[in-house]
Amino acid sequence: MKKLMNTKTLTVAAMLTAVGIVLGFFKLPINQLIEIRFGSIPIALAGMMFGPGVAGVVGALTDIGGYLVKPTGPFFPGFTISGIMSGIIFGVMLHGKKCTLPRIFAAQVVHTFIVGTIMNSYWLSLLYLKNGYLAAIVTRLPKELIMIPVYTVIMYTVLNSLEKVGIKRLAV
Repeated sequence: MKKLMNTKTLTVAAMLTAVGIVLGFFKLPINQLIEIRFGSIPIALAGMMFGPGVAGVVGALTDIGGYLVKPTGPFFPGFTISGIMSGIIFGVMLHGKKCTLPRIFAAQVVHTFIVGTIMNSYWLSLLYLKNGYLAAIVTRLPKELIMIPVYTVIMYTVLNSLEKVGIKRLAV
């Protein structure tokens, strides 16, 4: 967390949070069940640039800020915890490492399994399915598995392009 106290880091993290909030409102619907969302890209970028601590803060603030700007239901802190975990996963798996397709794929698999399948299914079951955790996992798992390669390609394209133009120079 010492890293977050640096003015440059704080500024870039705030910008990534703002971009994450805005991108969180955009989605590309594929069909009634599947849509591509872009809100996790700035969280992954924060993880790649600054590591798990700062990325976890960006993930939390992106969730809270998105709710404050445009609430789409009741505020539920479980999804904020999911945002923190997203940042931690991307930070642990991407920080200080070369941005390669296998690495992004591995990070996306871990993120999808822990956050998308286990955590978010649990939060949704608490909110809407009362004791329906297994049902939430069973219904969400196929969609989550289908989206892994899609998000891998998106993340790789964006993060690799930003790495090539020297985005890591903004990290202290």
